[in-house]
Amino acid sequence: MAKALSREEAWVLFCEWTQSPSLRKHVLAVEAAMRAYARRFGEDEDFWGVVGLLHDLDYERHPDPETGHPRVAMRELERMKQPPEMIRAIASHADYLAVARETRLEKTLYAVDELSGFVMAAAYVRPQGIHGLTAKSVRKKLKQLSFAAAVGREELAHGAEDLGIPFDEHVEFVVKALAEHADVLELNGADGSAPAPSSG
Repeated sequence: MAKALSREEAWVLFCEWTQSPSLRKHVLAVEAAMRAYARRFGEDEDFWGVVGLLHDLDYERHPDPETGHPRVAMRELERMKQPPEMIRAIASHADYLAVARETRLEKTLYAVDELSGFVMAAAYVRPQGIHGLTAKSVRKKLKQLSFAAAVGREELAHGAEDLGIPFDEHVEFVVKALAEHADVLELNGADGSAPAPSSG
């Protein structure tokens, strides 16, 4: 496998491309969830984390799904001679590219991407933030179609199903992963008015 960027190199690269605080927090959340699942599955935690950090590399600069995200990022990562496994996983998280999700890495990235954003949004409106957030609470929010309306409910369900993990267990796993980084992600409930994170 080609040598992947280190965690530090990936974060510097992402921040060069992305100024949005909410989008930066989103990829940090996805990184946290990817690392947690890598530990669970016995996979390379650093590599999975870097994939999580870089999956939305071009989203701020090139958000257009017709010509931009994630194609521009894929070309840049190819130029940087990043592992094909990384580039394919990033391609597969965008449904409109129609890249089948075959590996556990690809399925996990898809399963945690939108869910991480939704969990963060749910945490932001709770006085206690992410602490004590349950799958039941998340399900309740999912039924409120006006809440985080941009998040596709079907995609969340399909992500857990493809990963082979019951939805509630998947939600609770991601909540726990994000809660471990509550300070960095600003999920402690100190500011309930924080905006929901963007997600690509």
